[in-house]
Amino acid sequence: MTDMTELAKRKLPLNLAIVHVDPDGFLATYRRWLEITAFISALRIGEAEVPEDGITPALTEADLANGGVHKIGNDTVMAFCATAAMKGDGAAVDKIEAGLRADMGDEFPGSFALRHFRNPVAAPITLEDFVGASGKKLLEGEIPPPPKRASECWETGLRFLELARGSNFKNEIMYPLALWTRDLWTWASTDGLSFLAHIEDSQPILTDALKEERNDEPFIANMLQLGAPAVEIELDEDVEGMLRSLARR
Repeated sequence: MTDMTELAKRKLPLNLAIVHVDPDGFLATYRRWLEITAFISALRIGEAEVPEDGITPALTEADLANGGVHKIGNDTVMAFCATAAMKGDGAAVDKIEAGLRADMGDEFPGSFALRHFRNPVAAPITLEDFVGASGKKLLEGEIPPPPKRASECWETGLRFLELARGSNFKNEIMYPLALWTRDLWTWASTDGLSFLAHIEDSQPILTDALKEERNDEPFIANMLQLGAPAVEIELDEDVEGMLRSLARR
């Protein structure tokens, strides 16, 4: 099959692999995901026809060099690396890199995204730069010391939220991010309380917000919005407006 049903069928195991940081599951379905997305994209612009046997065509060498395929690959690999970073699972990222290189060569679709987590730029500019820089630290277990932990993790949370919102794997990033956010602010409002600013105001606000049981986008946005004063981050109007809007239920 080469329709949207097949697309959903192939995306489901990939979704699960990203959420659960399962490198074997990711490698088992990655090529199949690229095949169906590349083929449906070609169908939409009239560069392909539905095959008589109904079988989605395999990727050719030309496909592996195609910019559209690399765009999908970068988004997919970025999503996996982000959820792996939140679990501090550097071994999982090592495993998918080795597997993808063995399957598709050094310049495999998604290799550009992976480089952000391996060699982040000294002066980040793009969202991917920021996510890669933060993700690399998490993957290597470089947790900021308590005086800076909440503020640096606040920045990481914002960047990962922005990444999720622009990804084909929004929900798959958002749920682990919500759990990671909950852990961070639970620590900050208890063991890390002395390192927060405006403690008398911040603690009851954060403690009350953590009572929300849903681990979703509004929860993440609300914690970022309420946590900013606690780590002495002054939000610009655009970010404040975005977080306020996303926090609404």
